[in-house]
Amino acid sequence: MQDDVIEKLIENFRSLPGVGYKTAQRYAFSIIEGKLERAQNFANAILEAKQKIGFCKICGNFTETEICPICSKRDRKTVCVVKDPKDVLAMEKIKSYNGTYHVLFGTISPLEHRGPDDIRIKELLARISQDNVQEVIMATNPDVEGDATAMYIAKLVKPLGVKVTRIAQGISIGSDLEYADEYTLAKALEARRDMD
Repeated sequence: MQDDVIEKLIENFRSLPGVGYKTAQRYAFSIIEGKLERAQNFANAILEAKQKIGFCKICGNFTETEICPICSKRDRKTVCVVKDPKDVLAMEKIKSYNGTYHVLFGTISPLEHRGPDDIRIKELLARISQDNVQEVIMATNPDVEGDATAMYIAKLVKPLGVKVTRIAQGISIGSDLEYADEYTLAKALEARRDMD
């Protein structure tokens, strides 16, 4: 049996998504066996992120400032709609998209009791009129919830005279954007299509 302090550290690592017991154990032992300075830097980085990172008041992405660097520097006439901030990071890897983003923080999912009012659709509609948006690119995951969300938003946005496109299905159905490579994402963005 291990000491309570070690078990507590392992359990804290296990609380992270996708981390099982063996991986958590390796992380814990790496921290324990490493230098104290490394552990302090790691702990400080976590605390600093929790204290300083908030949400962009325009797009909802993580940022240290009131308005994120993307929204403050880019033309807001094109908005790419994504499910989570990690999807913004995935899209930014392709380095060929020059518009802004809108983070929904979820998708419509009746099974999880999450409807249109539970994600940031109202904020998107407000942005469309305020920023004179000309195109909305739906880049939600190509799964049932992502497709349903994309279609729902398209039905709200099209009557406003805004072009609505969907990234091409070069991304496997049922997969997440965060795991797609840059080339696949770039091709999917280039081959986006109008939503019917």
